[in-house]
Amino acid sequence: MRIPYFLIISLLILGSCKKDSKFPGFTKSNKGFYYQLHSIGESEIKPQNGDYITADIAYLTINDSVFFEGRRKIRLEKPKYKGAIEDCIMILQKDESATFILQALPFFQTTLEADLPGFIKPEDYLKIKISLIDIQSEAEYENEKVAFLNWIEDFGDYEKVILQQYLSEKKIDIKPDKNGMICLVINPGTGPAINKGDTITINYEGRFLNGKFFDSTKRRNQPFQFVFGTEWQVIKGIEDGLATMREGQKALFILPSELAFGQSGSSTGIIPPFTSLIYEVEVLKVSKGVTTTHNNS
Repeated sequence: MRIPYFLIISLLILGSCKKDSKFPGFTKSNKGFYYQLHSIGESEIKPQNGDYITADIAYLTINDSVFFEGRRKIRLEKPKYKGAIEDCIMILQKDESATFILQALPFFQTTLEADLPGFIKPEDYLKIKISLIDIQSEAEYENEKVAFLNWIEDFGDYEKVILQQYLSEKKIDIKPDKNGMICLVINPGTGPAINKGDTITINYEGRFLNGKFFDSTKRRNQPFQFVFGTEWQVIKGIEDGLATMREGQKALFILPSELAFGQSGSSTGIIPPFTSLIYEVEVLKVSKGVTTTHNNS
């Protein structure tokens, strides 16, 4: 009788890990992290250093409180320490999903190069849920990017019409930048400008063109803190907008879908494909990092 490939892989993975676990239902790997598989893919493809992966990622406290969720495409680098998130990803095959338990301190300080959030203690663990959607080699990624840029020139007539109608209705005559983003400064701000490597704290509210909110740190009373310029943090449009801002500044960004959640929409299904969005962003604090290269004057 032929044993399914995915079952062989699962047995090999389990065989290399310790069965005892301080977290019920989780298995401890030989790299030191804990994991629980939710679905097993039938593909033989596994990510390697240098590959680009697309994944749905959620960060949770050990008590299952979600504080970040989104779909990200990132380049898989060599792990910076044993048991890092890259080690977790590399045990997954395409179309597999799992929850991992890691020590919070090295994940934030070493992987994200960020301070611990105020609600997480240095000795705490956190959970990271990952669904591995796609794996691409560097060559495949570059080819897809070129094809997408060529295609994007012709797509989205409907989205463009809707966006233009919104701008006309609101009497907004500000020209978009080269990437299609429109910025309206609400408060100019007088603090330091944001540069790569700075730790910044922001409030943001996201809504559709019809005014309906879909996310708000202000309503959750939970400002978002991260190191500017690091991956896995914010969508491209927000990062581009923040690069023009300084401490104390508040601005409204109108983003076409290619700067937001693109042709796929959000992983949660809240944001449909090809949907323009509005974000109101306020920079509460800028803590200067070691990087001296300036993004703006």
